[in-house]
Amino acid sequence: MAGGLKEVRSRITSVQSTRQITQAMKMVSAAKLRRAQDAITQLRPYAEKLQEILANVGASLDSSEGVYSVERPVKNVLIMTVTSNRGLCGAFNNNIIKEVKRRIKSDYSGVNVKVVSLGKKAFDAFKRTEYHTTEGFAPEPFAIFDELSFENTAEIAQVAMDQFANGKWDRVYVVYNRFRNAAAQDVMFEQMLPVVPKEDKDSKKGNAAGDYIFEPNKEVIIERIIPNSIKLQLFKALLDSNASEHGARMTAMHKATDNATDLLKELKLTYNKARQASITNEILEIVGGAEALNG
Repeated sequence: MAGGLKEVRSRITSVQSTRQITQAMKMVSAAKLRRAQDAITQLRPYAEKLQEILANVGASLDSSEGVYSVERPVKNVLIMTVTSNRGLCGAFNNNIIKEVKRRIKSDYSGVNVKVVSLGKKAFDAFKRTEYHTTEGFAPEPFAIFDELSFENTAEIAQVAMDQFANGKWDRVYVVYNRFRNAAAQDVMFEQMLPVVPKEDKDSKKGNAAGDYIFEPNKEVIIERIIPNSIKLQLFKALLDSNASEHGARMTAMHKATDNATDLLKELKLTYNKARQASITNEILEIVGGAEALNG
């Protein structure tokens, strides 16, 4: 029985240490989440307004204008997969990896598909597959999260844009977790290239939402707005994923802390029962010995 009590005490100590770690990780993730959430909520209005301008102006332009709007038969596809560099965040990374594999199997079977991993977990999942590529990109593109900024993101986006313009890719997608709240994220599969302006449902197809005067001209607008919109789309995806990661980790650590608390209660109850049984046995042995001496 003493051996059993010692084992239970060891488990109690271990669970208490684990709970302290999960509590600390939860607090760290909560602090990082606040900053990441502020960053994405501040960027979204600008990104949405830029998309609105692009959609309105795009209604007046020929879709074939500009190297980033060329529609080609889909033979080569690039998927930019955004995950985290670390784990302990529930199904956050697995949801992205599963979605990419599902899309490849269902939508692009028989098509040359390559995956650029913006996140170490995606890199680990695809590095030994035929889909993995870093051609033209940095040797470790997942290092973007070591110093996440628009400038670093723009460099990655520019590589994809140049490769699309040169005909290497017919479609470029980005897959990421869109931040909804700390407990919920939405897996997004968005097309980056070619740029297809969203049509206004309330307007007739092919008609502009307004009468625009282009200054200096349409070509300059295409040259400036579309590349910035593409880079901003990728940057927004990375910020969304960053906020989603901290939210998912905070939620996972909160659940782990609760589970550790429940397990501690069970272990302490087991320990108290075993200790009481041990004491009772010792008392019975003493009483039995005393009666034997008296007899």
